[in-house]
Amino acid sequence: MPDETIAVVAPPSIRRRLAGMLYESFLLLGVLSIAFVLPHLLIGMIWKAAVPGPLLWLHIFIVLLAYFGWLWRRSGQTLAMQTWKIKLVAANGAPLTNGQILLRYSLAWPSLLAGGVGIFWALVDPDRQFLHDRLAGTRLIRL
Repeated sequence: MPDETIAVVAPPSIRRRLAGMLYESFLLLGVLSIAFVLPHLLIGMIWKAAVPGPLLWLHIFIVLLAYFGWLWRRSGQTLAMQTWKIKLVAANGAPLTNGQILLRYSLAWPSLLAGGVGIFWALVDPDRQFLHDRLAGTRLIRL
């Protein structure tokens, strides 16, 4: 049974979201150690070869897409988001579609890598949402 009040729930504070992102970065060290570093170490040890740089970045992109995409689709929350009581939903409060997940994930990269411009956007956004959330039709809510 969908929660009809999700659309009116207040967004989490920017401080809470930044703390969640910091915590998430520590969790991603473990994810990337297993799904990225370990396979490439084995490739190097067994075949005495290194994967070209662009393929390494593609591998990171895909591993993180699988991690975030699966968790956001399943419950709208990663472990860090559960800890900080933050949930990702569609702008209308509905569950996320695969298209929204892919769009948000893809837009979050330039949003973060361009000096954090998409994060700072939340300071001027009327709903205090990140730029990639605004563009993807998603929003973060506080539980």
